[in-house]
Amino acid sequence: MTMRTNGIVIREREAAAGDKLITLLTDKAGVISTFVNGAKSPKSKNVSSADLLCYSDFSLEKNKKGNFYIKEATPINVFFELRRDIVTLCLAQYLCELTDELGPREEQAGEFLPLILNSLHLLSSGNKSISLIKAVAELRMLTLSGYMPQLVGCSKCGVYEGEKMYFDTFSGEIFCENCRGTQPKKLSGISPGVLAAMRHICFSEGGKIFSFTLPPEALLELSSNTEKYLLSVTGKRFRTLDFYKKMTEY
Repeated sequence: MTMRTNGIVIREREAAAGDKLITLLTDKAGVISTFVNGAKSPKSKNVSSADLLCYSDFSLEKNKKGNFYIKEATPINVFFELRRDIVTLCLAQYLCELTDELGPREEQAGEFLPLILNSLHLLSSGNKSISLIKAVAELRMLTLSGYMPQLVGCSKCGVYEGEKMYFDTFSGEIFCENCRGTQPKKLSGISPGVLAAMRHICFSEGGKIFSFTLPPEALLELSSNTEKYLLSVTGKRFRTLDFYKKMTEY
């Protein structure tokens, strides 16, 4: 069986006999793993197309054991600019780890592929705040994978917008001032601008999700909300997120 598909390398690790096992997000089959034969050899023609963060046109062959191997690969975009700054590279690696965790498997990637590609393009260009890109990618990936927070209105009374609104980073629900007291957990106040931004990220068309701005304080609030909710939903720690946050402390 041979499959021709575009895909981006979101994970790589060594395999036996000088080979490499990479994980791709592909347009036709979602997240899959494939071997790169002779990856350590300078003569390997597929090495440059199968490095982490490379977006390439792949021709993949499945053997009798059900494993994919790369027959041929042609690079489309290697995102070289991401490697010039350690913080940008750390965030790009975190977005790859998120894609591996939340991306579809054995089905078409749908909006996931343009989402990760657009995120990496914006990181490369420097045209958007790195915190904004992180928050948008986190919340949109959650939305695409079935974990969209309940932002339409207060989960108790349904009010769309109150004088004060509160976000539960555990359940993903919002509550108004009158209903917050019925909740057993401490809720975080959410400013109108941040609530509007989160609704925009969840409900807008894919090509428009990065089309907003926030002042620095609100951007910090947005980033905190999306990260806490993501960690609550996934129930895990991300090594690349820990490293990214360590790098941004300096």
